[in-house]
Amino acid sequence: MVCGDSLGVIDFQDAVIGPVTYDLVSLLRDCYIAWPDLKVYGWVDQYAAQLEAEGVLQSFDRAEFYYWFDLMGVQRHLKASGIFARLKLRDGKDGYLADIPRTLHYIIRVCSRYQDLLTFAAWLNEVVVPAMYASEHFDSALLDEWFK
Repeated sequence: MVCGDSLGVIDFQDAVIGPVTYDLVSLLRDCYIAWPDLKVYGWVDQYAAQLEAEGVLQSFDRAEFYYWFDLMGVQRHLKASGIFARLKLRDGKDGYLADIPRTLHYIIRVCSRYQDLLTFAAWLNEVVVPAMYASEHFDSALLDEWFK
């Protein structure tokens, strides 16, 4: 992909047929970049409108599509957080630990928006985040950046 004078690469290693929001979440909710929600949901609106125009969506219900998008993002970030932890615990690779706070913050923030995910968000805040602070594996300054 070309963006101005920069070149970006899309990684298709997990290419499969899946939910209509999967590729969109992969592009807009990356574990390494946190874009402002206003921009992200603007892009989501454009994508959903295009899907509707092409007949992929029968009708565009903004709230429902955001919910699908957000749930897919939570699923992908949970998966990534687990992979990052496994890379440390099983493979001795510390490099991805710094990405867990951003990723977990995203999960908590999104889950806090939906009634059916509030209990999960509370558990993450009350159990997982304090455990990260208590762990020797996380820099408290980095955790403070996302959780204080």
